[in-house]
Amino acid sequence: MMAKELVTEFYQSDALRNSDAIKRFLHDEMEFDWHSSKGFLKMTKSDLVELANEMKRSYSSSRISISHILEENGSVMARYTYFVTPIENPNEEEVLAHFVTLWEVKDGKLFRGYQMSQLG
Repeated sequence: MMAKELVTEFYQSDALRNSDAIKRFLHDEMEFDWHSSKGFLKMTKSDLVELANEMKRSYSSSRISISHILEENGSVMARYTYFVTPIENPNEEEVLAHFVTLWEVKDGKLFRGYQMSQLG
């Protein structure tokens, strides 16, 4: 599978709310640098799996709208908006945040991620 296809499948799979699915996409030695509007986080695979568990507890559904996805030399950049439906208000979908993420792929898995985000 090409890197761009892997990243597209990752975001379309709802893996960000499914810890079993996210494990399938992430390399065991994955590192993730996240610059958000609230500060900087350096995360590992286990950190992202825990985040997926937290997202599942907090939101009844989610979806991602990808506006751009580009591949060059095995690296993939995705620009997307993440929409969620809070458990407290299951009838209203809201924008959680806007993201730009660069992924490096190794052994057919997401290996190194660099992300910037801003709350919606």
